[in-house]
Amino acid sequence: MHYTAWEPVYEAILADFGFGRAADERARDRLADLTNAFDKERLQGLNGSFVAVVGAAPSLPEDLPLVREAEYVVAASAAADVCLDAGIDVDLMVTDLDKNPGTAVELTREGVPVAAHAHGDNLPAVEEWVPRMDGEWVLPTTQAEPVGGVENFGGFTDGDRAAFLADHFGARELVFPGWDFDDPSVDPTKHRKLVWAERLLRWLELRRGEAFAVLDGRRDGIDLGWLP
Repeated sequence: MHYTAWEPVYEAILADFGFGRAADERARDRLADLTNAFDKERLQGLNGSFVAVVGAAPSLPEDLPLVREAEYVVAASAAADVCLDAGIDVDLMVTDLDKNPGTAVELTREGVPVAAHAHGDNLPAVEEWVPRMDGEWVLPTTQAEPVGGVENFGGFTDGDRAAFLADHFGARELVFPGWDFDDPSVDPTKHRKLVWAERLLRWLELRRGEAFAVLDGRRDGIDLGWLP
């Protein structure tokens, strides 16, 4: 996705949450200082693959058989730990470093790509954890305008960013084990973020011409009035 397509959606998210661009841009710029451009050839395995975009909802252990069926596993945040503990290799981790940054560090040191994301309220985590990673395996991302080696493939939460990233690199089919938009364990702010994750996945499936099973029975209730 080109940033010109993403920017109006980004503005709608900022307006809904009352966020400002400046904090995102400061974090983005610091991430740019700490990283280099990522060798995207290392993600060529996504192209044409059946991809599991793995979320960290409590239902994930029940969904692990679907993860095992995938040709490529993209794990959002803490979902990486569940997969690894079950003996499932993670091919790419997507994280804003808020839950399990140590796992992100270890994966890069093992030669596994990690899409490390900077946004307005995680600058301390970026400064603490990104320097500990093997920089060759860090894909730096932002939700603001991309600069330098910092990329923006679309998406807002770790999970939907993972989906947009997989789409960008040519995934043939996407499935969503470990996703629960109605997860009762999350706080109100996280619930609002899940609302946006649902909206963004609906947009993505429209762009792809694909129906994601995770949205079955939900599409009629998804607000798309924010689309440009």
